[in-house]
Amino acid sequence: MDGTKMTHTTDIEKLNCGLIELFDQFGAWEASIIQEAGLSLSEAHAIEVLGTTGAINMKELAEKLGVTTATTTVTVDRLEKGKYARRMRAENDRRSYMINLTSKGKRVFEEHHNHHLELTKKIASKLTEDEIDSFLNILEKINTCLTCR
Repeated sequence: MDGTKMTHTTDIEKLNCGLIELFDQFGAWEASIIQEAGLSLSEAHAIEVLGTTGAINMKELAEKLGVTTATTTVTVDRLEKGKYARRMRAENDRRSYMINLTSKGKRVFEEHHNHHLELTKKIASKLTEDEIDSFLNILEKINTCLTCR
């Protein structure tokens, strides 16, 4: 086997290990933050989307979460029960509902978002400006790759 190919394979393995470690550590960090709020992962993700986008319909929420509308309905039911979100009839289509955060949901979103910002600041403090620029470019490429499943 040619040395370049071997190095490439070794680099891919190192990258794979690094990504797995990042996902595991971020997942554990995220789970601890979500547990503090008493939410499930799907509920926290829905709150994050609603906090970022504002009121959207069930289909749009499902698309942004990458799940079915049936799964989203269950999540929104739980968010309503916990008084984090509410359904309101859409003004332009009485058959459709808009989902938005309540004041309780907005508070949880802000707290969660602030945890993300603090982690981002902590990571950025370890990087140079050039590394941050490179990292942003790499993240954009990764996110583009992941959205084209």
